[in-house]
This record gives sequence, C-alpha cells and structure tokens, in this order.
Amino acid sequence: MTLLLNASSLQTVLDMPSTVEAVEQVFADIANGTAMQPTPVAMNVSSADSSFIVMPGVAAGPGMASVKLLADIPSNAGRGLPTQRSMIMLSDHVTGESLAILDGRVPTRIRTAAATAVATRHLARPEASTLGLVGAGALAVAHVEALLCVRPIKRVVVWTRSADRMEEFRAAIAHHDLHVESVDSVEAVFSASDIVCTLTPAVEPIVKGEWFRPGLHVNAVGARPRPGEREIDAAGMARARVVVDHWGTAKTKSGAYLVALSEGAIAAEDIVGELGQVVSGQIVGRRNADDITLFNSVGVGLLDLAIGRLAYDRALERGLGQSVNLAL
Repeated sequence: MTLLLNASSLQTVLDMPSTVEAVEQVFADIANGTAMQPTPVAMNVSSADSSFIVMPGVAAGPGMASVKLLADIPSNAGRGLPTQRSMIMLSDHVTGESLAILDGRVPTRIRTAAATAVATRHLARPEASTLGLVGAGALAVAHVEALLCVRPIKRVVVWTRSADRMEEFRAAIAHHDLHVESVDSVEAVFSASDIVCTLTPAVEPIVKGEWFRPGLHVNAVGARPRPGEREIDAAGMARARVVVDHWGTAKTKSGAYLVALSEGAIAAEDIVGELGQVVSGQIVGRRNADDITLFNSVGVGLLDLAIGRLAYDRALERGLGQSVNLAL
C-alpha cells in the first residue's frame, strides 16, 4: 500500500527540532558513504519558462530511496499561482515497495530551514544571537523556528519590500517573544547581524561582499537552482569560507558559485567542501571567531528523504493520510 499525504497532514506531523536532527544525520551519511546523492537533473523546453528538476537520493539509515519532482515556474506569479510546486515519492530501499507520495510544499520549506540550522550550528559563532533576514515570507518564518534550535537568538533584523508581509511575519513569530526590527535596506541587515539568511528569489545580486564583517555567518538560501541567478555577488563568495550542500549540485545549479567562478573571483579549490564533511569532522568549517563563513544552499534530494521518513512514520502512527494500492 502507498500512503498519500497532503499538505495539511504533513503540517500536523512535522516539527522543526526533529527535522534538524534528521537533516544533520543525512548530511553526515553523505560524507560517510552510507547515502548516495546524485546530481539533480533539470529539464525544460523553449515554449515555457518552466524548469522541472528531478532530485533523487537513497540512504541506508532511513532505509529509503526518494525522488522529488520540482517544478520551478517564475511566470506563475503573474497567474496568481505558486512559482514552485513539488511532489515527493518514497520507496523501500531493499524491496522497492512504493511507500508514500507527499505534497512537497511543507516538507521543502521545513527541510530547507533545517539545513540552514545545521549549517549554522557548525559554522556560526556559538554566541551569535542576532539573526538577520533578507525576506519575510513563509521561508523566513521557518528559518526563525529552525535557528532557535541551534543558537540563542534574541533579536531578529528584517528587510522586506512589503509592509504587509512584514506585519504577517511579526504575527507569525510573536509567540517566541523576540525583539523584531524592520530595516530599510539589505545593507542594514548585515551591519546589525551575527547570522544572515538571504531568502529571496533574486536573479541579480542584492548582497555585496563589502558588507561582510569579521565573524559573520551567511546562509545563502533563496536564489532558484539556476546557474545564472544569485543573491550574493562575487566579492561575497571570495571573502567568505564557503561550504556547499553538495558539490555536484553546486557545480551545475548554483549561480552564486558559477558566476563568481566565471568572473575569476574564486577558483574551485577555494570552496571549503560539503556541509556533510563539516558535520562528520572530516574538514574544518569555522577556524576562529573572525572567520566569515557562508553556506551555499541549493537543495538536495536527501533532505526530502530525511523529512519524508519522519512524516511517513508519524503519519502511520497517527492514522493520517490515505492508503491506496497502486498495483491494482
């Protein structure tokens, strides 16, 4: 039987602390060779601006193989539709049994923020307490939830173009009793923060490396997985100790990396390595309090597998979802 899980069921069964731990483990599994993360495949045709990205993975620990089909469609904004849609399929990694099909919206948002939290746990200064957010949408809310799992956040500094979105953000995180400050420029976020998460679908850089102060940690999250799109300029990539989520993905989908490389600002060997290598102790991320560190988050399929395992097990325990026999 295959379990079908919609967004409302997934919202019920998933929580941030356990997702952070599951995502951290799967990053370590990649580095230790007990999980396989192929480079994702992107497909498109010239008659539309849509890009379909296939994100597979398999891991012995969770005992699953997974694949996500992500549709990235910028023009959907003009249709009043989500610019990204996705679906995740989970299979038993021994028998091949189709275990579950999940709507991808909720898992993607939570696991993306959880990956940021893992990077922050291993790269930011332990005492970092001011979080800067470039963007104030649903992903920003998830990042507050995630970062509170790993650092003593007391203050949140936010830039967004939308006053309405800012008020929605304030309301969404009000129960955390944090000091929330709205600023009028991206530069002001960087001047005030210990940790900055960039969460916008920028095409051209909105962040300049000249704004990076000693000790800063940056999570570059928002840019779409397209080689020409980026939030961080080449100077930012050159100034920081950069850690990627997955080398194969960064080399094909990370605009921040690829453009900085093409401009001669960095060389491939300037990248410190993968986050899993830092988590497992194979390489050093932050060396001292003055290092500027940057996590280049493009997104990998094994994160969907990690959160999918959690969602599947909890849904079964609580009797949620709809079971269907696809073999009939």
